[in-house]
Amino acid sequence: MASLILFVLGACVGSFLNVLVYRSVRDQDWVQTRSRCDHCRKKLYWYDNIPLLSYLFLRGKSRCCGKPLAPVHPVVELLTGTLFVWWYLGGTVFFRLVQQPFQTIQPIFWLVVGILLLGILVADVLYMIIPDELVYSLIGVSVLYRLALVATGVMQVRDLMLMLLSLVLATGFFWILWKGTKGKGMGFGDVKLALAMSLLLGWPRIMVGLFTAFVLGSLVGLFLISLKQKKFGQIIPFGPFLVIGTVVGLVFGSQMWQWYLGFLL
Repeated sequence: MASLILFVLGACVGSFLNVLVYRSVRDQDWVQTRSRCDHCRKKLYWYDNIPLLSYLFLRGKSRCCGKPLAPVHPVVELLTGTLFVWWYLGGTVFFRLVQQPFQTIQPIFWLVVGILLLGILVADVLYMIIPDELVYSLIGVSVLYRLALVATGVMQVRDLMLMLLSLVLATGFFWILWKGTKGKGMGFGDVKLALAMSLLLGWPRIMVGLFTAFVLGSLVGLFLISLKQKKFGQIIPFGPFLVIGTVVGLVFGSQMWQWYLGFLL
């Protein structure tokens, strides 16, 4: 029952995430403006916005004009609901700080991080834009969390210094790529996302995260070129690979780094 409730809650958050992404990339007000049909722009009723169910009942078509609804809406709602359930069932594996208030703060923090990363991934895949609202929120909550860890002694000053060093190196590297290519090889949103990655991963996980992102990005790019979906020089969104790299770095970063050091030595 708890998993079901959390899935429904997550789907509702996913519905809001869809609205936030859609309106952010269009510079629209995402607080007060009523939802409208993507095609005919008529205002939608509340029962047309029930997460997952409305899409199923309407059979994927708009009630007002009958045109197909974008499948991204139920997909994001499903993914966010699944994220909430995974967070609940798998939390004991990842959320290990037992002292208060971090026994409560830590799992909430990582759930918020997961929601923001999912929103960034969706926005960059669909619109090739990383909304400032999402990436700045990610940076903000990460800074507050790290400062709280340092203030309570959970995070050592040495680890903080290493994290700041990785932040300077990663963000500086992405800034050089962005500046050197005049925005054609790397968007400024990727620079800001690299900063957020550094705050989340620290050293040495950031190395694993960035390596994973560049390898996956190269492989997918070559695959799309082989299918003639892209040409050399065409831009593909890099934000999704940075998000995947962040997840890989969080979950497997320490083990992969130790394996790499052992391989070298």
